Amino acid sequence: MKLLHTSDWHLGRTLYGKKRHAEFAAFLSWLEQMLTEQEIDILLVAGDVFDTNTPGNRAQELYYQFLSRIALGPCRHVIIIGGNHDSPSFLDAPQHLLRSLNVHVIGAACDDPADEVITLKNKQGQPEAIICAVPYLRDRDLRISAVGESIEEKEQKLLQGIREHYAATGAHALECRGDSDVPIIGMGHLFTVDGKVEEGDGVRDLYVGSLGKVPASIFPDCYDYLALGHLHVPQRVAGKENMRFSGSPIAMGFGEAYQQKSLCLVEFDGCQCKVELLPIPLFQRLERVKGDLSNVSASLKKLAEAGQSVWVEVDYQGDASVSQLRERLQADIEDSQVEILRVRNAKARNKALRRDTAEETLDEMNVHEVFQRRLAASEVEEPQQLKLKDMYHQVVKAVQEADTREDS
Repeated sequence: MKLLHTSDWHLGRTLYGKKRHAEFAAFLSWLEQMLTEQEIDILLVAGDVFDTNTPGNRAQELYYQFLSRIALGPCRHVIIIGGNHDSPSFLDAPQHLLRSLNVHVIGAACDDPADEVITLKNKQGQPEAIICAVPYLRDRDLRISAVGESIEEKEQKLLQGIREHYAATGAHALECRGDSDVPIIGMGHLFTVDGKVEEGDGVRDLYVGSLGKVPASIFPDCYDYLALGHLHVPQRVAGKENMRFSGSPIAMGFGEAYQQKSLCLVEFDGCQCKVELLPIPLFQRLERVKGDLSNVSASLKKLAEAGQSVWVEVDYQGDASVSQLRERLQADIEDSQVEILRVRNAKARNKALRRDTAEETLDEMNVHEVFQRRLAASEVEEPQQLKLKDMYHQVVKAVQEADTREDS
C-alpha cells in the first residue's frame, strides 16, 4: 500500500498582492499526475487547504475540480483535515457528498474523538489502513477556561487536552485493528517543539505565545506513520523517519524561495513503512536581491536578460538615500518577465523607527511587528512589555479564532 502525504496548500494565497492561481493549478495538475504514476492508494492532506476561512471562487474551483478529477484515477481514498487557516464549517459542509467520491473530510474536531477514526478498505472490502484524522484542535475544543488562569496553567491544560484527544483516537484505532496487520496512520495540524520555520512563510502561532508547541511524546505509540501539517519546511519530528511535516508545496514567501519543496511518499509492508521524499517542481521562480544600488541594479538586469518569469524581493542596503527607489529599479527590468513585488529599504525603515518619516507602510509589517513598534515608540519598560505582549497575543488569538467559528 502506498500513500502520499501533503499539506498547507493555502489555495487563494497571494504574495504582496500578486495572485497565484496559476501556481496552485500547476501544482494540483502535477499532483494528479503523481497519483497515477506512483500508483498511490491514499492521499492525505494535513490541513490548511485554503489560505483563509472565506476562500474565493477560483480557490474553491481548483479544490473541487481536483477532487473530482482524481476520483477517476487509481487513488482510492482521500483524507482531508482542517487546519488553522481553514473554516471547519466550510470544509465540512460537502463532506457527505464528497464521501461518494471516497473523499473523507474532517474539518472540525468531533465531540467524540473516535468519530475521527476512519477505517479504509481495499478493493476486496478488507481493512487496509486505519486513519486517525485529527484536525486542528482549537482551544475551545479541549478545555474550559477559568478566570485568573496564568499562562503556565493555560499551557498545561491545553497540552493535556491535546494529549488526551490523540490518546482517544489511538485507543479506538487499536480496537478497530484488533489482531490484524493493518497500519494505523495519525494526522494532525499543529506546531511541534523544535519545529523549523522560515521568515515570511506565513506560519502564525496557533495559540497564545508559546502555547501549543507540543512534544513528540504527545502522540500515541500505536501510530505507524504520523502525517502533520502547519510547518512549511519539510522535516522529521524528533528525528523520527515515520513522523513528518510534508511542508507546503510552493514557497509561501521569499524566505522559502530557495527551499526544495516535496511530498512524503510512504510505502507500507504490513505495519512497517518506508518514507521517500518526492521533489516538487518549481512553478514560479522567486528571488531575493540585496545590496547597494549598483549591486541591486546589476542583479536585476541579469535576471531580466535570462528571459524567465521571476518575482523579486529587493532588500536595498545602501547607505545613500535614494529617491523614487522603486521607479529607478523598475527601469532595469522594463520589457522583461521580471516583476518586483516588494522593496525593503533599511535606511527608510530606520528612519521610521525614529518616527521622522512614514515611508514604511503597514502592509510591510505583521500585526506583531506593529505592536512591537508601538511599544518601542512609547518607551515601555521591559517587564511591562512582557505583560502587554501576553495580553496582546490573547487578543490576536481571539480575533483569529473568531474568524473560523461556525456561523451562529
